[in-house]
Amino acid sequence: MKTESNNDINKRSKQTILLLCMAMICLLTACNDVFDVHPYDVNYKGETHHNKQAIAEIEQRFASRDSLRIAFISDTHGWYTNTKAEIDDINKRNDIDFVVHCGDLTDTGTKKEYERTRKILQKLDVPYVALIGNHDFLGTGDQSYQVLYGSLDFSFIAGRVKFLCLNTNATEYDYMAAVPNFDYIEQEINARADEFDRTVIIMHAPPYSDQFNNNVAKAFRRYIDFLPHLMFCVYGHNHNSVVNNIYSDGLLFYGIDCSDHRIYRIITIRKEGYDEEEVHF
Repeated sequence: MKTESNNDINKRSKQTILLLCMAMICLLTACNDVFDVHPYDVNYKGETHHNKQAIAEIEQRFASRDSLRIAFISDTHGWYTNTKAEIDDINKRNDIDFVVHCGDLTDTGTKKEYERTRKILQKLDVPYVALIGNHDFLGTGDQSYQVLYGSLDFSFIAGRVKFLCLNTNATEYDYMAAVPNFDYIEQEINARADEFDRTVIIMHAPPYSDQFNNNVAKAFRRYIDFLPHLMFCVYGHNHNSVVNNIYSDGLLFYGIDCSDHRIYRIITIRKEGYDEEEVHF
């Protein structure tokens, strides 16, 4: 029986490797989209730094308004069908001034999720701003958020009300960053002081939730008392629609449900106070 020599074996191995390489090249050439984009790539086409543009529009349109009607949504994650229905429901109302998304735009912070959510939210007939949620931090999600939406902490003024939007996702930093950022809150107490006389705080994770830095939860409550006429707070994260008196001192926190439960909340702010309603769609 004839046996293969070492030279024959080596030759055959080289031929096999060459064929495999050629097959891989053909596969990649035929399937341009297979490795086209890394799931956590942060190079985006189309609209970026959305919040800055939306805030400019909101402040221009509603600077002198006596009343504001705001739809608060949150935690759209990957529920694209329900989110589309939510946006359709808001558009049908024709009585909403602007929309605030309280975070968790995505489920795992990938580029495709951010892009799909952006496409849906762009269907809104009114301006909207979006906060960052803990799910939006996954991978390079926080970088994507900053490219698409802007600063993690931001504020805007409409109808002489300052809306202070805070990043409260402390565990995403392993408690190694100033979250919530007390320096930023202090800065906002007096910034543009002549333009507002009431304050609303919006956040993703509320005090005493799993994402909040609860070592400073009491200090946070004392700090926000310096804000002019703090009316109420709004948050997402917990996937339920509730009204909480978290600190048992009369300051109400409105929890905004996830899109999967097909519920959002409308708050109407007037000179003499505000009204709120839960909307099922």
